[in-house]
Amino acid sequence: MTHTDTGPPAELKANAIGFVDALVIGLNATSPAYSLAAVIGPIVALVGIYAPGVMFASFVPMLLIASAFYYLNKVDQDCGTTFSWVTRAMGPWAGWLGGWAIAMTGVLVVGSLADVAVTFTLLAFNLDSWVANDFVRQLLTVLLILVMTAVCVIGIEVSSKVQNILILAQIAFLLIFVVVSLYRVYAGTSAFDSVKPSIEWMNPFGAGGAALTGALLLGVFIYWGWESAVNLTEETEDSATTPGKAAVWSTVVLLVTYVSVGFAVVAYAGTAYLADNADEEEFVFALLAGEVMGRWDWIVLLAVSTSALASTQTTIIPASRTALSMARRRALPAHFAHIHPRFRTPDVSTWWVAGIAIVWYVVVNRISTNALFDSLTALSLLIAFYYALTGVACAVYYRRHLTESVRNFVLIGLGPLVGAGLLTWLLVKSVSDMSDPANSYSGTSWFGLGPPLVIGIGISVAGVVLMVAWRLMAPAFWSERPGVADPELVHE
Repeated sequence: MTHTDTGPPAELKANAIGFVDALVIGLNATSPAYSLAAVIGPIVALVGIYAPGVMFASFVPMLLIASAFYYLNKVDQDCGTTFSWVTRAMGPWAGWLGGWAIAMTGVLVVGSLADVAVTFTLLAFNLDSWVANDFVRQLLTVLLILVMTAVCVIGIEVSSKVQNILILAQIAFLLIFVVVSLYRVYAGTSAFDSVKPSIEWMNPFGAGGAALTGALLLGVFIYWGWESAVNLTEETEDSATTPGKAAVWSTVVLLVTYVSVGFAVVAYAGTAYLADNADEEEFVFALLAGEVMGRWDWIVLLAVSTSALASTQTTIIPASRTALSMARRRALPAHFAHIHPRFRTPDVSTWWVAGIAIVWYVVVNRISTNALFDSLTALSLLIAFYYALTGVACAVYYRRHLTESVRNFVLIGLGPLVGAGLLTWLLVKSVSDMSDPANSYSGTSWFGLGPPLVIGIGISVAGVVLMVAWRLMAPAFWSERPGVADPELVHE
């Protein structure tokens, strides 16, 4: 087939990556070392020694939603994932909002991840003065975003090879940290009030219901991102099953990683130190690195750095692929559907995501650093929304097949609905908590509410306004009608 100058190639590059590549990208998108660094202090402040158990409890809704992603991808291999599936199951209005939520999560988080990658790299090389210089740090952050965006555009094969290197480095660094921490606990050489690990720490209910609720909200953040593997479905070998399997397995690998590091950190530092330094967020790991590793502390710092660096790249993928899918279905301007003729990647949507993310990062930093953290807190609203929407869409789309077997009923119907219910509950709880300005990083009031809630509402309202405006300008997409899963595809 010959392409003319009047339009781009119709398809992304098929069979560009395999299962391992998809699994690695799913893992890196969650940024495990950075996620652990960001939440370990706050979780321990909430639940003490039961932090590993809470990390396990946080995994449950993620696994249930991963099941929904697996079965929906099986019948519809579309890089738009939630956007495409929800449109097919529940109609164009719900589908458009799901796509908007995914695109905006990338915009909100890319700048922060790049900032962390730059910060921890500079700390590893003892360039603390550069970290303290806002202009230098932010300039390096913007340059990093541009470089990682270019890697995304050049091709998914290059991206996957970069990701493979980064995840190997990250997991190796974390394992070294775990082994050294536990060795020093049992050797009695910890500088803190260390505690020997116990199986009782796996009880998520040990600290009470309210603490579990708060920790589950943090869990939405630390497990988020594994679905990036499914956004690459059109570029993956055996696209009907491989991306879904990669998504499910990535949640399991994350569970093992989070629980093991949770045990090591709590055992080595003790609950008092972690609770007292909970407000230091990701720098708790930086503080512990020197204590645990001594002059080898750069290992832990580079673990967080490579984690954030990898996630800077992989977080662009869902947003850009979702924009591409929406444009192909005429839910966005056709410009966003452009595919690079040589690299066969969605270059226009990728650069747009990066550009908007850079503007967001710079503008929010001008307000305050705390405002940047507030925008990350607002992420949980968008994440819970589109995950829950996907869970419901799975049960709705497969509704005629749920009673065919126990497996169908549990894995395709009940599980995703339970996951969606848990996330909806967390969404409501988040809105309640975020309405109080005192619960925000900045502690300031925006229109009488907490900044994260205002940011979340603002993004939602902007999405509704854009959706209605595009509906009036280009109504073609809204002629689509919801349907049900094709029996031939279900029973393959």
